[in-house]
Amino acid sequence: MSTVMLFTMIACFAISVSIAVSIGLASVVGVVVAEANMLLVVKEIFNSINKFPLAAIPFFILAGNLMETGGISRRLVEFAKSLVGGVQGGLSATCVLTCMIFAAVSGSSVATTFAIGAILIPALVKHGYPVGYSAALQATSAELGGIIPPSIPLILYGVSAEVSIGELFIAGIGPGILIGVALMIFTLIYARIYGYGKNDGVGKMAVWAATKHAGLALLMPVIILGGIYGGIFTPTEASVVAVFYALIVGFFVYREINLPKLKLILKKSVLSSAVIMFIIANAGLFSFMLTRAGIPDMIGRFLAEHLTSPALFLLGVNAALFVIGMFIETSASIIVLAPILAPVAMLFGVDPVHFGLIMVVNLAMGMITPPFGVNLFAACAVAKISLDEIIPKLLPFVLVVMSCVMIITYFPSISLFLRDVVYHK
Repeated sequence: MSTVMLFTMIACFAISVSIAVSIGLASVVGVVVAEANMLLVVKEIFNSINKFPLAAIPFFILAGNLMETGGISRRLVEFAKSLVGGVQGGLSATCVLTCMIFAAVSGSSVATTFAIGAILIPALVKHGYPVGYSAALQATSAELGGIIPPSIPLILYGVSAEVSIGELFIAGIGPGILIGVALMIFTLIYARIYGYGKNDGVGKMAVWAATKHAGLALLMPVIILGGIYGGIFTPTEASVVAVFYALIVGFFVYREINLPKLKLILKKSVLSSAVIMFIIANAGLFSFMLTRAGIPDMIGRFLAEHLTSPALFLLGVNAALFVIGMFIETSASIIVLAPILAPVAMLFGVDPVHFGLIMVVNLAMGMITPPFGVNLFAACAVAKISLDEIIPKLLPFVLVVMSCVMIITYFPSISLFLRDVVYHK
């Protein structure tokens, strides 16, 4: 059964059938081959999305779109530029820092790419950066939207592996900062080597002026994360708070959102949410069928027999996840693989929260690697270039992130230090 399912899914990929439909069709074929009741399909699809934490996904997507249209994103860019934009290469570092701040609210790397890229990619090109480099930088920086809490991929892992989402969120701060700082250092060095960004300080606001101008925008991540860790509301409730805050600030304070714009924002958010939830529903059915076929047990036995130490296990998982992330959408990968790999990791003594960060950070690279890197397509759409123009400039960024993945993998304290302090473990 599992062989037929995998063959069907790969065949669908080969003829360019969408990810969600490919997974769903392969699952239905598996049900037919197993001679199970077709009502199983409806039941498992419903069970896959009938989970309260998943309600956070559409709300965080809506919050990101409200921030983009409501002027919050632009003010965050101005604030970040006031901090790091005054040196050569400072505008590229501004891109990374802004994405880090924006990620602390939106939870989505794709939303971050569109919201921040629409402002910074044209600015980078105007300051003399090659358009391919600008788009590659934006796509990679936006990856932080899937790592720094609140993060949609972390929510999906928590639901799939039955791990505390609050613990995953606090554990995501360290890896997010590590990758952000590494990218900023790289961009500053790269700019000096190739002579980019000599005029990046032009138009930079004073720090205090930029802070006052972006005060309400900067207060948003403080409210969201402070509310979660202060026990005021859950991560799911935080997503609703983010929507209301972005709506009030954009509509009544900054006054950059009106009713016609709000209609477009809602339409865009509904379409994005529907795509993700459709993938989740089909991936849940696929995961159930694989579990029923005994695939998790087979993988567990194989890893236990051939990878005899935690270090080798984690190395093998990283290699596998990197390849998988290139071909399968991040949400689908997490939902299918987390229930399979997390129990095996625990057998090797790997903390499930730490393993969640390894999975999410690794699979997040799939967003910036061909052929299905959604951040790449989003950045190309914003920059109005083809994919082949961004690929040559992308490799150094991928290497930087890969280096960070290995550090996160073998130094668990980067992920678990804050978790242990907050949750007293």
